[in-house]
Amino acid sequence: MNRSKWHGHARARAASLAGCTALVLALTGTGAQAHSPSHHHHDPARQTLTAGDGWASHGTGTTGGAHAGAEHVYTVTTWAGFKAALARGGSAPKIIKVKGTIDAVSEGCEAFAAPGYDFDAYLEKYAPQTWGLERDLSAEPDDSPEGLRRASAARQDTAIKADVPANTTIIGVGRDAGLKGASLQIRGVDNVIVRNLTLQSPVDCFPQWDPTDGSKGNWNSEYDTAVVYGSTHVWLDHNTFTDGEHPDSEAPTHFGMLYQQHDGELDIVRGANYVTASWNVFTEHDKTILIGNSDGESTAVGDRGKLKATFHHNLFSHLVERAPRVRFGQVDVYNNHFVADAGYSYSFGIGKESQLVAEHNAFTLPEGVSPAKVLKRWNDSPLTAAHNRVNGRSVDLIAVHNAEIPAETLRSGAGWTPTLRTAVHPARAVPALVAHGAGAGRVR
Repeated sequence: MNRSKWHGHARARAASLAGCTALVLALTGTGAQAHSPSHHHHDPARQTLTAGDGWASHGTGTTGGAHAGAEHVYTVTTWAGFKAALARGGSAPKIIKVKGTIDAVSEGCEAFAAPGYDFDAYLEKYAPQTWGLERDLSAEPDDSPEGLRRASAARQDTAIKADVPANTTIIGVGRDAGLKGASLQIRGVDNVIVRNLTLQSPVDCFPQWDPTDGSKGNWNSEYDTAVVYGSTHVWLDHNTFTDGEHPDSEAPTHFGMLYQQHDGELDIVRGANYVTASWNVFTEHDKTILIGNSDGESTAVGDRGKLKATFHHNLFSHLVERAPRVRFGQVDVYNNHFVADAGYSYSFGIGKESQLVAEHNAFTLPEGVSPAKVLKRWNDSPLTAAHNRVNGRSVDLIAVHNAEIPAETLRSGAGWTPTLRTAVHPARAVPALVAHGAGAGRVR
């Protein structure tokens, strides 16, 4: 393969994107509202997922809190009010309207610190030159720096996690609604909708140092922005997932390693099923989306035949990896735009028994980054990757990958054909289409 061929089309690509604007408007009509599904209801908070719109439309479909009585419709402006609204009414249909930006960590990390916790003492105690890299910190007592870190982390865990009940719609009001530093826990429930929110990734105030992680040790963090754990029929639409004010690029290093304070933006794990993520922006993050969290056989038993998810018309910009990384699930990824920068590692992680279909997507890669990097083989699982474009050119992603990385050969043919799709647009139209319609602040 002549790698330079893939990078010689920047000027043509810019002209093509400009020309796509007319096509976008012809395909969708004018205005952001044209990108929202047609729900036959004027109140966005009571809109439901259109039939046939991805895996979340399978079977009973996804209606969230559309049928909520007036007594179960809440408008919230504070974190305490948000959590209280979630807790009211059990699993009766409910609608929670988020107004403005709600900060789950408004008092700062210091508010969670256990008495006696001192980060400088932690660094001194566990520095590799004194502690070494052969033993982890699991046996450290409660009154040790690690014990006090654990206690502090437990306080944050309780404070920033919000359990979302069944039959719930959470929707932002207007253009500036969002949650900052929160972790939405969609666990063991059915029928949830999350829309029109800017979700700033939670910052782990107390990452753990693991000397045994890798050859140099590593900092490990908790708290995904949203977790779909054993839940079914979940629709995430027109949200913006971002590291916001705390990008990894501004994180310090300790013990020679990045002080990692972020986990995932969206994890779909532990037998979760029937998820549609549409018209979202996923940006400025490292480990973005994980579908299936373990190769282990005990986990596999609950994951096989599940983890079915659809991603369409999303913007994945300035990410490092996992967009998504897939185990087990039948995952349909179409009409998305992937915009990479120099820190790019890969987009699609091909994991154990995964059945990924990636079609009609557009990729914008910087000079020097080969299309071979779009796919990353973690396990030998076949996939379907057709009708994708890189920098304005049609590219066979599997062929390019196998030609440049023959030691990690991928097989073609995921073994299933997606049928739950609404409009499928040509890949050449996707960058302008997604730029015009994806992200928070567009549902109104």
